[in-house]
Amino acid sequence: MPQLAPAPWLAILLFTWLVFLTILPPKILAHTLPNEPTSQATEKPKTESWSWPWH
Repeated sequence: MPQLAPAPWLAILLFTWLVFLTILPPKILAHTLPNEPTSQATEKPKTESWSWPWH
């Protein structure tokens, strides 16, 4: 059963992970977001109390 021989498949697996972990992350992280996130104000907006009668 040649499919159980680990020699070629182990090398392919290791090389694939080497590509994924060394070449692709810098390329993916180099992209910039179209809209940079902005920080929102920490103050809560003042809300008006409910002035209508309940009945």
